[in-house]
Amino acid sequence: MTREYPPRPIVGIGVAVLRPGAVLLVRRGQPPSLGAWSLPGGAQELGETVEAAARRELAEETGLAVGELHLAAHVDSIHHDADGRVRYHYTILDFAARWQGGEARAGGDITETAWAAFDAFDAFDLWSEARRVIAIARRLLAV
Repeated sequence: MTREYPPRPIVGIGVAVLRPGAVLLVRRGQPPSLGAWSLPGGAQELGETVEAAARRELAEETGLAVGELHLAAHVDSIHHDADGRVRYHYTILDFAARWQGGEARAGGDITETAWAAFDAFDAFDLWSEARRVIAIARRLLAV
């Protein structure tokens, strides 16, 4: 299914990887959020569970693996074109996970990774929905 002007919403997956004092962010290298900082993640593939998709996307984009995943929140990401048509539509299921070690490296369609301090989100121009998911993840994991 095409991601641009899809016939129905696409299931997206995100992972809020937390360590004491910070969350892992990635800079997007593809539309619809080209250049934006966000949580690692991507689209679920046919026949893939949401947890398998979360682990695959995290590994592809950052090289990291995590232990237990906790379903944290959902986000509707809908982008319209100038004529009001839906250009992109993702229903994103976000997970929370604790960092277990290793160095994050940009892979897949990611251009950069960064550990962002919980009080430094303004420097990353982080979307309000990403901030909301991170706050929920912090409560779930008590980080």
